[in-house]
Amino acid sequence: MSLEREERLASEIKDLLGSRAVEIKIQRIRSIFVTVKKEDYKESIRKVVDRFAITHLSTITGADSGQTIDVMPHFSYAGTKITFKSSVPKTAAEIDTLTDIIPGAVMYEREIHDLLGVGFKGHPTPERFILPDDWPSDVYPLRKEYKVVRPEPIPKT
Repeated sequence: MSLEREERLASEIKDLLGSRAVEIKIQRIRSIFVTVKKEDYKESIRKVVDRFAITHLSTITGADSGQTIDVMPHFSYAGTKITFKSSVPKTAAEIDTLTDIIPGAVMYEREIHDLLGVGFKGHPTPERFILPDDWPSDVYPLRKEYKVVRPEPIPKT
C-alpha cells in the first residue's frame, strides 16, 4: 500500500501554507490531517480550497480536548479526505466562519455552537440549530464538564 499520492498532496499543501501549517500528517491512505493556529484557520482553508478547487465539505467535527475545543472541517478532494484542525480555548471559544468560502458550513457551525459553545465570527445565521430554544445559553452538552442529570424514578404507589 503506497502513500505516494498522499505524500505528494501533503507536500503541495505544505508548500502552499508555509509556516501557517503547524503540522501536516498522513493519517492513513486517503487521509491527510493539517493543523493550523486559530488565527490562520480561515486563510489556510481558503488557500487550499482555492488551489485545489474543493467544493465539498463532508462535515465539521468539534471535540472537547480539556482546556480547548478542536474544530475540524473535513474536505473531500480527489478521493482523499483533508482534515484541518484548529484549537480554541474554552474561555474564548470563537473562530472565523467558513460560510463565505464553503456555504455548506452553515449548519455544521451552528451544530458545533449549540453543542460545544464555539462561536463562529461572521456566521450569517447564528441561531440555535439542535437544542430547544429554552435550553440554557451557557450549557453545552458535548463539553466534558457537562453532567447528565438523571430524573428520579417515579415511586410506585
